[in-house]
Amino acid sequence: MSDLKEKFDSAAVEAKSLPKKPDNDTLLKLYALYKQGTVGNVKGKRPGFTDFVGRAKYDAWAKLRGTSQEKAMQNYIGLVGRLKN
Repeated sequence: MSDLKEKFDSAAVEAKSLPKKPDNDTLLKLYALYKQGTVGNVKGKRPGFTDFVGRAKYDAWAKLRGTSQEKAMQNYIGLVGRLKN
């Protein structure tokens, strides 16, 4: 797990300096995979209808409910790797 965690942490740093900014859907996917990989399943109440960004983030993360943290980390690393090229 420590090797996976190191790769995950490295990918998180790389995600901040991608050659070009990803589209909003990809950014939401990155966010959701990161949160699932670090925290696990989404917790708390869904933000209200006036908080569009918070609601979109919550919904993207909630779609990953049941995905293991290890699988989320692997998917995050893979996505960042594809975005770097």
